[in-house]
Amino acid sequence: MAKDRCDIYCYNEEKVNRIKSSIDVEEAQDVTKTLKALADETRLKIVLALYRGEELCVCDVANIVGSTVATASHHLRLLRNMGIASYRKEGKLAFYSLNDEHIKQLIQVMFTEKEEITL
Repeated sequence: MAKDRCDIYCYNEEKVNRIKSSIDVEEAQDVTKTLKALADETRLKIVLALYRGEELCVCDVANIVGSTVATASHHLRLLRNMGIASYRKEGKLAFYSLNDEHIKQLIQVMFTEKEEITL
């Protein structure tokens, strides 16, 4: 028998009900969508670039992540549609920036912890 699971089935009904009722299903779905967006390596690089660069045009992003302009534009559009990034047009250029403070905080926490571990 596996040692990483219970040998019998029993649970703390009060605790389970309390925790179950505290979980907002819609909020969990929203967070899942955001994490799925960030789980793509290219999109995470783009978000990190926007975090560090504050505002970048699509061509800048493409060069930073090593992709075509079309690929960068596709990923930026997805991030914009999810509410993670926003854009503005200036002449023929499209500039993107992060508009979600929670994403900025998440990036800061993820990469600060990484830096602390490697120091």
